[in-house]
Amino acid sequence: MTKQKIVLIGAGSLQFGLGTVGSTLSSEILQGSTICLHDINAVTLDLAFRACQSAIDERKLDFTLESTLIRQDALKNATYIINSIEITPRFELLDMDYQIPLQYGNKQIFGENGGPGGFFHSLRIIPPILDICEDIKKFCPNALIINYSNPMSTICLAIKRKYPSLKFVGLCHELHDFYPILKRILGTSISNLEIIAGGLNHFGVILDIKYKDTDKDAYPDIRKNGPKILRSIVNGPYLDNGYGLIAFILETYRYLPYTTDSHYGEYVQWAWEKADIPSVRKFHRDYEAYLKNNFERLKKLIKRGKSTILIVPDEERAIPIIEGILSDTDNKEPSVNIPNDSIITNLPRDLVVECPAIINKNGIHGIKLGEYPKGLAALLNTQASVQDLVVEAILTRSKKLALQALLADPVVETYWQAKKILEEMLKLQEKYIKIKLE
Repeated sequence: MTKQKIVLIGAGSLQFGLGTVGSTLSSEILQGSTICLHDINAVTLDLAFRACQSAIDERKLDFTLESTLIRQDALKNATYIINSIEITPRFELLDMDYQIPLQYGNKQIFGENGGPGGFFHSLRIIPPILDICEDIKKFCPNALIINYSNPMSTICLAIKRKYPSLKFVGLCHELHDFYPILKRILGTSISNLEIIAGGLNHFGVILDIKYKDTDKDAYPDIRKNGPKILRSIVNGPYLDNGYGLIAFILETYRYLPYTTDSHYGEYVQWAWEKADIPSVRKFHRDYEAYLKNNFERLKKLIKRGKSTILIVPDEERAIPIIEGILSDTDNKEPSVNIPNDSIITNLPRDLVVECPAIINKNGIHGIKLGEYPKGLAALLNTQASVQDLVVEAILTRSKKLALQALLADPVVETYWQAKKILEEMLKLQEKYIKIKLE
């Protein structure tokens, strides 16, 4: 097998870096490859390097590990780039994305991917990712970009628009994370279910689901048992952040979203009426605390020389996809984010959609889903128009288009609200957002 160079951008976050390296080191197909860790934080990058090198040395593995603060050096001769950057201070900025619109009466329920909050998150993170893509075009134009960063849909659409020649895929684990709830609703193992799901990232539904052992449609059982079970899920671990809205969507549109209230509700103007808002806010607080505590735990273990136990495979799909391409397996991947090349026929072609795909030596090939359910397609088409404006505002750095993007968003209620939110956020986040003052 040809030796690869896999670059991890944002490796200093530790959780992402250590898990991805753990999956890489467990791959027989990738033996002999080079793993390059890149971050802009020298301290955390060094911690990640020490932990990963320790695992390679102790296990006597045939991998070369590199580490650099210089992105251009990292990208030279790269064949796969896995991106998971975030703009710091992450949670302070995300909290601002939520709180400032709220001060002007906006009823967004979260604010990471959709609504005003998702818009400002996009304004901050997309330009640095496009800078990375500019270097990829120069130093490794044939490499595959695998993106984990949010807001997934707008990031991927921006890459598609500005760098159409680059190969990319966006990956999100929300369908996988929804499996335990499906098991509760249907009382069977996931291995006994054939699932087809798709839409937009954090805004998709299960389109078809069957029991493998009987070949029977599982949707009648979902529609019968799902709403009650979804509403019975109360505050618990940090990933339980409300399913009241999800139950309502299932009842009203007859299809089950494979995510939580916080994510699906970001795109819907009436979500605040049906979502479990207390659970959504608790999730935000708990998730921040979890990541901070976990980072400190990992840091302490590395400094104490206990890092080898941390380098284990994660459940993300980047490495299995790379393996599928290299080994030409034609395996089915349940959920990827790729350009909508008539995958969903009643959504714009110039859009990035979430769908299942076939993986082989020629890349990632979306499985055609045909026409999306009409009621849900109406919601997704509205969001497609918003994403179109968001990306154009970023690519042109236009304040006028930024205002138009906010006005097009169904979560924004009035012109006054949009204008006030935009002016306030541009002042507060001028360090991170570069918009022309027209």
